[in-house]
Amino acid sequence: MLRIAVPNKGSLSEPASQMLVEAGYRQRSDSRELVLLDDENETEFFFLRPRDIAIYVGSGQLDVGITGEDLLLDSGANAEAILPLGFARSTFRFAAAPGTAATAADLAGKRVATAYPGVLADYFARAGIAAEVIALDGAVETSVRLGVADAIADVVSTGTTLRNAGLEIFGEPLLTSQAVLVQRRGTAQPARVEQLVRRLQGVIIARQYVLMDYDIPDEFVDKALALTPGIESPTVSPLAKPGWSAVRSMVKRRETNAVMDELWEVGARAILVTDIHACRL
Repeated sequence: MLRIAVPNKGSLSEPASQMLVEAGYRQRSDSRELVLLDDENETEFFFLRPRDIAIYVGSGQLDVGITGEDLLLDSGANAEAILPLGFARSTFRFAAAPGTAATAADLAGKRVATAYPGVLADYFARAGIAAEVIALDGAVETSVRLGVADAIADVVSTGTTLRNAGLEIFGEPLLTSQAVLVQRRGTAQPARVEQLVRRLQGVIIARQYVLMDYDIPDEFVDKALALTPGIESPTVSPLAKPGWSAVRSMVKRRETNAVMDELWEVGARAILVTDIHACRL
């Protein structure tokens, strides 16, 4: 029986469960459920606080889990990322009142508040910066105004919240993070974990690509294939109409319309795009 930890709440919860559904696993219909048995896949899901998942996995009590790369690093748990999942991306930056600091080195001797003390302490240690880490739970942007800290290290998206608190971002990012699948450090992957990884990889690829079909005169096939090389190689088949071929290829989703425009200019017609729901490559 494979035992998987899934985020119970927060920004990781819904995307993680949706990815598992797309990978063919059963997920809960009631958010109050904390344990779910998927008999068909011989898998048991445990819905836990995202911050605790790396600890449970690192202890060996659960086989794998989905959590944030930032939470994994902050926990100090005996776990490692085995697959980046491509959602819940975040960037950690320093911020302070104008004129306080211009680079991370300027924080030497100062107090820096954060909800991720493990990440920050590790950064300071690697950078050789002697600063005091103030651990807070939750919003940290008010800590400067209240005199608890001289600066903060926090997740930044647009920076609007920080500006509203009278702070400005400075220096290079401490860390860029995303959701990851984690496993106990140094552990061999059993067959069911390998199967889970393949399924999740299939979902990731399916989200990034579409399937494009089009008809093209034979004399323009080479030009068309240069526009749609696919991942391995396109499928080219003769049409019943003499002198024409049908082509099928995988194309990056974000490039779909641009590729269609270029194919049309080359001479392709009947260009169709289909979503990919799952794949194995």
